[in-house]
Amino acid sequence: MEILWFLIALCMLTAVIGPFVLRRRSGIRQVAPGSPDAADPDTYGFVRQEELDIRLPGPDQDLLDVLEVVQRTQDWRAASQLLAGTPKAGEVRWQRVQAFAGAASVELQQQPGVGGAWLRAWRLDSPKDAGGAQVHAEFLVQQAWRSSTAGTDDFRIILEEARTVCGEAALLSPGDPVPYIAELAVGRGLGYSHEQFDQVWAKVIDRAPEHMGAHLAALHYWCEKWHGSREEADHFATTAAARAPQGSLLAALPLFAVYEHLPEVNLVQSFYRSQVVTKAMEGALFAVHAARPDDPMLAHVRHLLVLFLVRSERWAEAMNQVVHVDGHIGALPWTLSGDPAADYTVYRNLAVAGYEANGGSPATLPH
Repeated sequence: MEILWFLIALCMLTAVIGPFVLRRRSGIRQVAPGSPDAADPDTYGFVRQEELDIRLPGPDQDLLDVLEVVQRTQDWRAASQLLAGTPKAGEVRWQRVQAFAGAASVELQQQPGVGGAWLRAWRLDSPKDAGGAQVHAEFLVQQAWRSSTAGTDDFRIILEEARTVCGEAALLSPGDPVPYIAELAVGRGLGYSHEQFDQVWAKVIDRAPEHMGAHLAALHYWCEKWHGSREEADHFATTAAARAPQGSLLAALPLFAVYEHLPEVNLVQSFYRSQVVTKAMEGALFAVHAARPDDPMLAHVRHLLVLFLVRSERWAEAMNQVVHVDGHIGALPWTLSGDPAADYTVYRNLAVAGYEANGGSPATLPH
């Protein structure tokens, strides 16, 4: 038994110090922030850690301008007008609904009983406003995950209310996939059966068959940690990628499936260079290359690629993604951290260190 415990402890120690040993062998040395040898963001034109925007995955100035007005004046009408002018089936509408709901949820967390008053006023003053109903439904979903523990009575009560509001929002805006995308998260939390979940999913794809945000929401349900398995999640992702038309970012979905099933402790140095991971990364890189430059989901894929490319020590490719996303970091994998800006900055610094250790410099980096 003593030998078994010794071996377990040795494996854990290897998992902790392995990456640092690897970096030293590669000529990469991490230093403390503020050290004279630390990477200077200004050298590459990067945004400093304290100025990184954690609200959005990429720029949406119209949204930020409206959000500033709403939070400053507590008047919901600008948000209503913005959503009314945002196409139903596109990714932008879903992202804006999430952003407004998230802003209200954070306000309420910071000022219990007071924060987010503009959303309550929106629903009271204009109960037939489809945008307000959608934001309210998503707000309840975020509140359930933010303020309670999955499986508890409070959690279920909030999600039951969210399901009701999703139904109201769907009636107010026929043909809009957003209420059903919100219900995908409700179904995950309430433990919908596969048949129940498929019924909601059918309503989503009837309205927006190539919606990347919807596919990501559905993928969570099929993961091993929720109501599916590694095999089911992989099947869902690869099937969607195989059916994706030219230029669709759905080709990157298998990389998200790999991410959802990363081992908590990885003792194999070559894991991120394995065939499974490499194939998923290549699919995501192909999707990024083929996608429209203004695709609102492009930043989501690039952010996840930063993590995988750094861990697989593909430094130049990692730097290429950092150049495109730097400044806005409200996306996986950073949003799962208690300090998204700090986590992103660590990976950015590793990318810079690896790039420079292999002869790269600001002058050789394409923009």
